[in-house]
Amino acid sequence: MNQPHTGRQTKDGIRIHDPSDFAGMHAAGKLAATILDEIAAHVYPGQTTAEIDRLIEEKVNAAGAKSATIGYKGYQHASCISVNHVVCHGIPGDKKLKDGDIINIDVTVIVDGWFGDTSRMYVAGKLSRKAERLIQITHDSLMIGIEAVKPGNTFGDIGNAIQTFVEGQRMSVVTDFCGHGLGRVFHAPPNVLHYGRPGTGATLEPGMFFTIEPMVNLGRAETKTLADDWTAVTRDKSLSAQFEHSIGVTENGYEIFTLSPAGKFHPTY
Repeated sequence: MNQPHTGRQTKDGIRIHDPSDFAGMHAAGKLAATILDEIAAHVYPGQTTAEIDRLIEEKVNAAGAKSATIGYKGYQHASCISVNHVVCHGIPGDKKLKDGDIINIDVTVIVDGWFGDTSRMYVAGKLSRKAERLIQITHDSLMIGIEAVKPGNTFGDIGNAIQTFVEGQRMSVVTDFCGHGLGRVFHAPPNVLHYGRPGTGATLEPGMFFTIEPMVNLGRAETKTLADDWTAVTRDKSLSAQFEHSIGVTENGYEIFTLSPAGKFHPTY
C-alpha cells in the first residue's frame, strides 16, 4: 500500500495517519471491545457500578494496558457508567442497579501509545419495550453514521445521516456532546457532530481516525451537567442511550477498530 499521507495535518488540524498506524488502532480498539464483552456478565440487578468499574480496571491492568480516563482532568475511574437518564460521563458509585435499568459503559484504553475508545449499552434484568426501542434506534443511528464514512464525504454528511434517522423515529439527538479525533491522543480535532447539513464540515480523507458516538434521548435533546462537573443528564429525565465506535477512514470506506470480538455490541445478543 502506498503511503502518501505520512503524518500530516489538514488545514482543519485533523491528523492524517499512515496506513501502518491502523494496526495500532486495531490492537487498542480490540482490547477495549474485549473488556466490554467480558463485563457483560457482571451487569445485573443488585450490582453496583463501582464494582463494574473495579473489574474493568482489573482487566485493563491484566492486559498490560493503561486506562486513558484515570487521572484525565482529575477523573478517577477506568470507565464512565451512565444509567437511565444519564446521557454520558456517569461516575461509578455504590448505587445498586435495578431491574430494567439501561446502562452505557464507556471504556478507553491505551495500548502501545494508541487509544481505543468505545461504549455500548447493557441492561440489568428485563428490558422494557420503550428502552429496547431506544437502544435499537441508537445502535442503528451509529451504524448509519458509519455508513457515511468514505473519502470525499464530509463530517456534515455523517451528522445529517444520524440526525435524519433519529428524528424520523421521533427521538432526539443530543447536540451538547460529540465524537472526536483520536490516535496517539485521547481527544483531537475534529469534533464529530451527530447532527448537521450534508456537504458541510471538513472533508473525509484516508488516514483520519475518530469516534462516532451518538447519544439519543426518548424525550427532548436538552441536557444539564450536575454539580460533580461530569455527569450529564437529560433535562426532562427521559431515558438516554449511546453507542460508540472508533473508526479509521480507508481509501474506499472505513474500518471499525472497536468491533466486539464476541458479537456482544448490542445488548440483545
